[in-house]
Amino acid sequence: MSSYSRFHRRHFLKFAGGAAASSLLMPSAALAAGAGDGWTKLLERARQALDQHEDVIRHRDRLVLVDFSLPSATPRMMLVDLTRGRRQLLRVSHGRGSDPAHSGWLRSFSNVSGSNASSRGAYITAATYQGKHGRSQRLVGLEESNNNAEARAIVIHGAWYSNDDVAARLGKLGRSEGCFAVSEAQIDPLLDWLGPERLLYADRV
Repeated sequence: MSSYSRFHRRHFLKFAGGAAASSLLMPSAALAAGAGDGWTKLLERARQALDQHEDVIRHRDRLVLVDFSLPSATPRMMLVDLTRGRRQLLRVSHGRGSDPAHSGWLRSFSNVSGSNASSRGAYITAATYQGKHGRSQRLVGLEESNNNAEARAIVIHGAWYSNDDVAARLGKLGRSEGCFAVSEAQIDPLLDWLGPERLLYADRV
């Protein structure tokens, strides 16, 4: 069964945005305001992915970009509200298999089970659940570069090693097993804002 078919069969939790979620983002006249050319290029790739996967990505008002060409200490996960012109940058960890020496830079991608590496490409957000990292959100990979995401249990979750104090102390974040790990303080507002059936697009530019 394809990822598309499994996605359509899954029961999703209903998303209800609240005040905490809406306050997560700051206003911006345009994405380019305060953002470099890399973000503009990444957004263009994400828009292409929205069109390519329009049959499964139901909600096109919000999306998440991850620029893995930036070091882990730099906020490199961008939350984009396309309808309200708002954005927010968060820190996010990459997989240990993508950075074996723990340099703070992603060196490579992998879609192989057991690699503990990050994967590039378009994902669609699925259900939230309570796991070993607390509240988390499942992801379905939509491309050959990440279509093992479900089998690899690649999700969005919070982690102590992605907290701001770790970046301040070490000059880098800790590493995940391939998941998109954000700070423990930001995971709930992020998941409240994001909800299911939206795009997360990760790559290097």
